[in-house]
Amino acid sequence: MNTVNELVNTAIKGIQEKKGKGIKIIDLTEMDGAICQYFVVCEGNNPQQTEAIAESVEDMIRIELHDKPTHVVGTENAQWIAMDYVDVMVHVFIPEAREFYNLENLWQDAPIEEIADLD
Repeated sequence: MNTVNELVNTAIKGIQEKKGKGIKIIDLTEMDGAICQYFVVCEGNNPQQTEAIAESVEDMIRIELHDKPTHVVGTENAQWIAMDYVDVMVHVFIPEAREFYNLENLWQDAPIEEIADLD
């Protein structure tokens, strides 16, 4: 069984592999009614990149942790892809969708860790 931290860190590696930006980890462990323990949120420049990021996350977690998401939605238009790993949800947005849905603000009471972009 993988730890939640391993899932989060491996997801981040998958995001960075495809040059995803604006990575934030939203810690929902203390939030009542949260559907999971952590959100990992990031963005790609366009639908093609968001799809590539989501595939990279899925591949990296499958290879390194032998785990797969219970559900993935949003791949049809790749504006917002949500990947459900039960305790961790990975959200990959295009910038406009990220701004519109504004998950960081929705969970503003939760601690948020920003991961520096790789150049």
